[in-house]
Amino acid sequence: MDLSTLGTEARNERTTELDRMPVSELLSVMNAEDQTVALAVRDALPQIEAAVEAVAESLRRGGRLIYLGAGTSGRIGLLDAVECPPTFGTSPDQVVGLLSGGPGAFVMAVEGAEDEPARAVDDLEKIGVNDRDTVVGLAASGRTPYVVGGLKHAAAQGAVTVSVACNRDTVVSRYADIPIEIPTGPEVLTGSTRLKGGTAEKMVCNMLSTASMVRVGKVYGNLMVDVRASNEKLVDRARRIVVEATGTDADTAAEALRAADGHAKTAIVMLLARCTAEEAARRLNLAHGDTRTAVGHP
Repeated sequence: MDLSTLGTEARNERTTELDRMPVSELLSVMNAEDQTVALAVRDALPQIEAAVEAVAESLRRGGRLIYLGAGTSGRIGLLDAVECPPTFGTSPDQVVGLLSGGPGAFVMAVEGAEDEPARAVDDLEKIGVNDRDTVVGLAASGRTPYVVGGLKHAAAQGAVTVSVACNRDTVVSRYADIPIEIPTGPEVLTGSTRLKGGTAEKMVCNMLSTASMVRVGKVYGNLMVDVRASNEKLVDRARRIVVEATGTDADTAAEALRAADGHAKTAIVMLLARCTAEEAARRLNLAHGDTRTAVGHP
């Protein structure tokens, strides 16, 4: 696919005088362009929903959400992956971000890495991709060879494949069970897909991880009850979560958290079901981690 034919590579007619604009005007036009991204994502919600259900099913079966990308796209996937353990209490290998060129490419570009589909095959083989996994290939252009190679290999291993691109009728879509296309159009700075393209990809990743975690019981109401209280801020957040979920006071919440070894979800079940930490843990295990089921609420 010729890059010059892609919407993300076209010249934005509203910003042809970008270098002559006053800063106030430049920022205003950037803000106006950014507002179009959410609308483009909205049009792809049915496909995103299908991807969320696939990810949730993978997690229920002991599989993983695996992001795959190069450059900015890969960094966005990796960023979403590393935020899941502290937010949702997942193990580091449940949500994985694979970046062409390796983790070091997050801070320093590895030129040419995105053009090598074999790299993706190697990266996926190293983590043992299998038929319980969902692999999400991120490519703003929709043509990145690393992503194409990764999706083809993942499919051959029986994994569900999802593609996210910011153009229509893309190459990566041909290799995905669930293609998500979000045509974000010409960038404010021609070809700089870290802008609207990157924003769209980040919004989709936010949806995929958050909604799938909700589906597998990592959330109670709108509270992140599996948060890992690993620093002072998160300890305070865990206490406030228990207070909000149970209606108890801060001292009682803190006491329950101590008994629950700092785990907000366990403390919530203890207080709502009026049981010990051991019984709360047993209930959560039987309920596959779902708080409402463990408490006995509909």
